[in-house]
Amino acid sequence: MESKIKIDVISDVVCPWCTIGYKRLEKAIQEMGVQDQIELEWQPFELNPNMPPEGENVQEHIANKYGSSPEDWKRSQDHMAEVGAELGFTFDYFDDMKIVNTRDAHVLLDFAKEQGKQTELKMRLVSAYFSERKDVSDRNILLQELKSVGLNTDGALARLDNDDARYEVKTKEAYWQSVGVSSVPTMVFNNKSALTGAQPVDVYKQVITELLAQ
Repeated sequence: MESKIKIDVISDVVCPWCTIGYKRLEKAIQEMGVQDQIELEWQPFELNPNMPPEGENVQEHIANKYGSSPEDWKRSQDHMAEVGAELGFTFDYFDDMKIVNTRDAHVLLDFAKEQGKQTELKMRLVSAYFSERKDVSDRNILLQELKSVGLNTDGALARLDNDDARYEVKTKEAYWQSVGVSSVPTMVFNNKSALTGAQPVDVYKQVITELLAQ
């Protein structure tokens, strides 16, 4: 039995390039037919850990944080929508879209990992946010998405209110930042090498090929 390649994907639920990066990685793995040789785990990163409960308008947030003009943001939206469509993913940007706090989402992704449904929940949450105009900081929405992937909502609610579980997310975030992760997506292979940003499919194929050959 060959040892598996461990891939840690450090990302946030509301990060569009994280979704694109993962979809490209997924495509590389599927086209190579090596699904059974990959062990993938999602790791938390909050783009805006201090985001208040009410969130902030995406366009205003981007302008304040990066100095982008409305024209820049529109071009970026169009580009992401185009790239997403090529990968079978819908980015549905709209005027009142908000950047929201994602701490609860990360707590639930840890919960889902224990049930073997982490990737399923992750993709459900990013689809809810980017494709279906849902607020993924709203606990009612989060519980609906949990149900949709067959997870127990009572256990999840208890986890959301567990201080240790919330602290665990912060501890993981601090760990990845301490080893040099400052932007997402970052994909770490076998705890030894890393790729930052949404790389082309062929780049992921090359890295996987090299690791499988070792």
